[in-house]
Amino acid sequence: MTCDATPLVWPCKDKLSLQLSNLISHMHQRNLDSLTLFIMYWVNVFFFFFKLSKCFFFFLFWNLFLTPRSCLIMTHTLTGFMELMDHGIVSWENLSSAFIKKIASFVNAKVQDASIQRLALAILENMVLSSNSLFQLVRQEVTLERLITHLQVTNQQIQTKAMALLMALLQTAGEVDRQNIIHSSGPVGDEMAHYLYVLQSVTLNLLEPLMRTPLDSYNQDQRDMLHNLRQLAFETESEGSLSNERRRSLCAKEFKKLGFSNNSNPGQDLVRAPPGLLALDTMTYFASRYPDAYSRFVLENSSREDKHECPFARSSIQLTLILCEIFRIGEPPSETRSDFHPIFFSQDRIFNELFCICIQLLNKTWKEMRATQEDFDKVMQVVREQITRTLASKPTSLELFKNKVNALNYSEILKLRQTERLHQEETLAPPVLELKERLKPELLELIRQQRLNRLCHGTLFRKISSRRRQDKLWYCRLSPNHKVLHYGDVEEDTETPPIETLQEKIPVADIKALLTGKDCPHMKENKGKQNKEVLDLAFSITYDVEEYSLNFIASSRTDFCLWTDGLSVLLGREMSSECMRSELEILLSMEIKLRLLDLENVPIPDAAPPVPKPPSNFNFCYDFSQTEQ
Repeated sequence: MTCDATPLVWPCKDKLSLQLSNLISHMHQRNLDSLTLFIMYWVNVFFFFFKLSKCFFFFLFWNLFLTPRSCLIMTHTLTGFMELMDHGIVSWENLSSAFIKKIASFVNAKVQDASIQRLALAILENMVLSSNSLFQLVRQEVTLERLITHLQVTNQQIQTKAMALLMALLQTAGEVDRQNIIHSSGPVGDEMAHYLYVLQSVTLNLLEPLMRTPLDSYNQDQRDMLHNLRQLAFETESEGSLSNERRRSLCAKEFKKLGFSNNSNPGQDLVRAPPGLLALDTMTYFASRYPDAYSRFVLENSSREDKHECPFARSSIQLTLILCEIFRIGEPPSETRSDFHPIFFSQDRIFNELFCICIQLLNKTWKEMRATQEDFDKVMQVVREQITRTLASKPTSLELFKNKVNALNYSEILKLRQTERLHQEETLAPPVLELKERLKPELLELIRQQRLNRLCHGTLFRKISSRRRQDKLWYCRLSPNHKVLHYGDVEEDTETPPIETLQEKIPVADIKALLTGKDCPHMKENKGKQNKEVLDLAFSITYDVEEYSLNFIASSRTDFCLWTDGLSVLLGREMSSECMRSELEILLSMEIKLRLLDLENVPIPDAAPPVPKPPSNFNFCYDFSQTEQ
């Protein structure tokens, strides 16, 4: 129908009611044009007849929904409903659960007209935003999988409406509900993970304009944000009573304590983009959202020595840049990636909240590493590793992320690095570990022989008298046949005395025990007088039936380990010194590397390939007993 300039004559109620009855009674394809015209052309009439409009629309909708209708009729019906609700004729709260299920069925249907789905998505979005009770009903009826499916279609209008409904669900939900929306269907499939990643990427990229914008020193709002950071950190006297020079000096001093490199003009630190204004935004959010933690960070570092203080501003700027790189802010979503972070859907302003946790982590790591200003880059590398390792575990809430990232301290990072290095060298592969166990007895025997050879060479010891004078020397060595210990006093300049000159002897067969530390007789005699260093170097051997003892105090920890290991070998015991463990590890590592030279860049399987079953017969074997004809 074409519209002309003839003014519209509004029908009376009786005529309108008659037309309604005819339309509803004879609704089929030949009435399509009449209904389409009626809904599009007469909808404003109902705003003159308030009560009639409400009765008509609900009566009309229920009649349409109870029986199958054409797509075009349904499209115009939903359009009329949207017009009615937009004018506030009927409250969203009055909608029944059955009506919501009917609208949701249009969204959940696998085959449906695009116009109907677009309108149904828009209606559900308005329901979610209008009432918490409607939000709960819509969340039960519309699954995340179905919304993700709508994001895959080529129709941009449906994509937009599906994204709008998804965002409305996430924004309206509390933290627990928001997690349930994402995890309601069990493990997330690859396809859904990709679209969740796309949603995450698109949302985080909203921060790109801030990240790309440098601070403008002439912008009063941005300058006020900087000075607000300073005022929140320090309780300063009223600046109104100060002279300009005094005020500038005070500001420069406080900005320096805050960790700005250019304390006279701190805005210069934020000229670099990225992170640009995003760094100022995160610092301001932390200072206003968690003022106690902010003040504690600044004041704690202000009381340290200059070289040991962790600069808040410099750290915040670099940390913001690290988070931007981790979340790839500014990069378009990849068509193949699917590594979304569940934590993204657990909290509003997730980027700022993560910054607040990580800036406190940075301060903690700084103290653990006992870092100085020269170690700044090294600390930031460790913090980046702590964040990426924690995010890789897919925490689903901020609290879980906070607990995990704080548990991953500097010492844990070092252990993980060592383990990964060993894995890269394939020294922790099961076949390699098995090879190590086979090599260990041979290498332990090598260490035993070395210890006995050292005892045969002998060592010079000092005698410590009750007055702690160390003026007397004595020498002890093992006989070449490993059966007798020879010892005796020697002169100062003696290097290796012949075994014949050592008059005292102790047969190895008579040695009863090896004692170390405070268990030694000569340590018990001077109980309370010996320091820890001497205790760590003392050892004794007891011999004969009368429990005589020969007491030693080694000149170094290395000599102590060599002699206690050697004496343990003579007594048939296991060596237990730290030197032995270190040497065994070195020898094992060297031997493994030599044996694996031919397997460089060849992956080693965790288990040996299975041995195939023997064949049912051996008829394929060649019989060499038969001579060739």
